[in-house]
Amino acid sequence: MLNLLRKPTLSPHDLETGLVALGLDGTQHVIVHASLKSFGSLEGGAKTVVEALLDHTSTLVAPAFTYNTLMNTATERPRGTFHRDSHVSRDIGRVPQEMVERAAAERSFHPTLSFVAIGSEAPGITQAQTLDNPYQPIGALYDLDGHALLIGVDFGSNTTIHYAEHLAGVPALTRYVQVQGAVQPIAFPNCSADFDNLLMSMHGLERSVTVGQSHLRLYRVRDLVDRAVSLLQRDPEGLLCQYRYCRCQQVRELIRKEGLHPREHHGLVD
Repeated sequence: MLNLLRKPTLSPHDLETGLVALGLDGTQHVIVHASLKSFGSLEGGAKTVVEALLDHTSTLVAPAFTYNTLMNTATERPRGTFHRDSHVSRDIGRVPQEMVERAAAERSFHPTLSFVAIGSEAPGITQAQTLDNPYQPIGALYDLDGHALLIGVDFGSNTTIHYAEHLAGVPALTRYVQVQGAVQPIAFPNCSADFDNLLMSMHGLERSVTVGQSHLRLYRVRDLVDRAVSLLQRDPEGLLCQYRYCRCQQVRELIRKEGLHPREHHGLVD
């Protein structure tokens, strides 16, 4: 009886069919955020997801963050060091780890907030990153008219919105990393727990499809960034969470004290 209640295992073909329904035809540059658990059961797991996406995109990008390298103060010792093959933090997901393990993948240099990319524009996207603007790869995708694909996750996983915060002038917090043995300050964002506050502004701008138990949503990066900047211009605290002990409260204090100071867009490197 228990076997009769189990959801059937999805095949790679099921996922391919969903990606085609979203309009992914191999020409787009896509940043993906994925929960494998959202499918229920998918044959091949992360490998299937990455191979299907590579077949239906021109460039595939994902955050490949490694939080064990982050230091809250300049004198703190990091719990790990960063290199090209550093393991992606577990809460970022198995899909970016699968990408990192592929020889063709490019990975940006940032010790904590790196991005991984495979495809035609991978070098330009990963090389765009700086310590002051760790989300610059999103700026590169903006220039390329790229897309953000959410697979079974909410906007709390939507890294693109952090780039919008950067452009809108939301204050960044200062954290530290080691780069070539030297401690360097970096810009570090507020959390993303309330990024679903942007959903109403995105009404009618998504393509969506269901694959198994997973809901897939595709957005243009430009739509996400432009709508988020507009929201923040109206309500500078609109994407900050309300958790009492979250770093969002530090950012809220800075906004109330200093306001927003919009920043220029910088996209692909020359």
